[in-house]
Amino acid sequence: MQEVALAAIRRPPFLDDASKVGPWLYRVAVSQSFRYRRGRVRQRHGLTRYAVRCGDHGDGREVNECADPLRLLIAEERRQIVEQALGRLPGRDAEILLLKYTEHWCYRKLSDHLGISESAVDGRLQRARERLRRELASLDLSEER
Repeated sequence: MQEVALAAIRRPPFLDDASKVGPWLYRVAVSQSFRYRRGRVRQRHGLTRYAVRCGDHGDGREVNECADPLRLLIAEERRQIVEQALGRLPGRDAEILLLKYTEHWCYRKLSDHLGISESAVDGRLQRARERLRRELASLDLSEER
């Protein structure tokens, strides 16, 4: 109701007939109600995106778990290991993997950039992923470290 009152004060009617104030005020109340509901939906979608980004997929874990220091440390260690494995790959393999998975380039854009066909891009990505798997395995990613 406060939002409706504020909206009515901010947008005073320029009505010649006093009998039209009631319908005008009703329209203001309806528009403020819709604005409030849109805002709540946006807020709920934002919270959902945040929960997904933090790893809460509706399995009962709290959203606050993403701020868990152990999870943050493990994620940072994984990032460093993947970065180290990427550094060991040949330049063209690292380039195609980075463009595909960090820049989210599609096969067509990759084929245009590299000057090869889309099927060749597919083959290079498969080989690059396999090389990356071997490098990660050689870095001993066991849980016992």
